[in-house]
Amino acid sequence: MRVIERTYVKSLLPRRAKAAHKGDFGRVLVVAGSPSMAGAPVLSARGAFRAGAGLVYVSAPYLLWPILQLRVPEVILSSRELDSLDLSLYDAVVAGPGLGADEETAALTEELLRRFTGPVVLDADALNVIAKGMASCAGSEAQMILTPHAAEAGRLLGIPAAEVDADREAAARALAEKYGAVAVLKGHETLVAQPGGAVCLNPTGNPGMAVAGSGDVLAGVIAAFAAQGMHAADAARAGVYLHGLAGDLAAEETGEYGLMALDIAEAVGRGILALTGR
Repeated sequence: MRVIERTYVKSLLPRRAKAAHKGDFGRVLVVAGSPSMAGAPVLSARGAFRAGAGLVYVSAPYLLWPILQLRVPEVILSSRELDSLDLSLYDAVVAGPGLGADEETAALTEELLRRFTGPVVLDADALNVIAKGMASCAGSEAQMILTPHAAEAGRLLGIPAAEVDADREAAARALAEKYGAVAVLKGHETLVAQPGGAVCLNPTGNPGMAVAGSGDVLAGVIAAFAAQGMHAADAARAGVYLHGLAGDLAAEETGEYGLMALDIAEAVGRGILALTGR
């Protein structure tokens, strides 16, 4: 098992051209949110923007549009009906935060995995509907990045969460092999695995990050890096490192007890600045 190193992550973040425009830094689509979880797409979108995405689109119920436009005025709002969207326009997708593990989410997840061939970060309820057999990722050409915590990983593998925690490295490897995906097993010292490759351990982060919405931010950060051209595994490793670094920087101001997910999202840019000087 390898540790994700600062110099490696820094090497993945090249200096930007002076004549660059927003289209050069990727288009991220966030498929997230439901009436009781309006904050999930906000946090994913903010994470994506702070990680450098040039354009972020949010596919959400119309009911949430006023909230999203107020909380993240930079986003472009899109229909929840994916069949009305040209998915080839997007460089990376986040799917799952705050969707609810229901038939609508299952249908959205299946359609996305059937039609999209780029990097897709599957989080939260997208993972839950797959684990329940309500949606299948078999045969998908998407570059899947799974981001489960221990309980979600257990459901995906059909084992108790305690068994996941007893051997996290083995669980991360099993997820990557079973689903043919990059697996991000969240928790203390988050692990990143890919089929047939080494498992990498993230050294950044703190207990204050164990708070609602933290994973939504991480999903947006990983998608932003993938949209900017990183390989899925590199995007996952850079994403967990900078997400943890952002949490560490934010905790210096709020303390671990007072840390909130929005604090982490807002500190991602400072994490990149601390790492690269830009």
